[in-house]
Amino acid sequence: MQPETRLRHLPPESELGERFILSGGPGGQHVNRTETGVQLRYDVWASEFIGDAVKQRLLKLAGSRADSNGVITIEAKSYRSQHRNREDARKRLAELIERAHQKPKKRIPTRPTRSAKKKRLKQKRHRARIKQARGKPGMNE
Repeated sequence: MQPETRLRHLPPESELGERFILSGGPGGQHVNRTETGVQLRYDVWASEFIGDAVKQRLLKLAGSRADSNGVITIEAKSYRSQHRNREDARKRLAELIERAHQKPKKRIPTRPTRSAKKKRLKQKRHRARIKQARGKPGMNE
């Protein structure tokens, strides 16, 4: 019963919590009676599915979707069917975890070349002369 679009970074079902909510939007009275929206909850710190470094990156990537206890909540309400919203929420969580698995590249600090410094200072002197020429003429001019 797993969807075909399942990504490899989706945690096991036992670590996911689901709640169904009203979606709103077009649909008339039906939309006010059926809970087609999905709130998917994933407790990052309680999970054994991913390592500690990935957990920290995941919480940073989740931003406001994660609370102070390390629980990520993803809401999916864009589709009219509960099944498609469930798939969408799981897919979005898997993509988030996949992005957290990618280690950020360490930045190697660089310095400007000598010629770049000279060019910058030359342009700076040129701009200063242009701006100085805009002023009011002095007594001897």
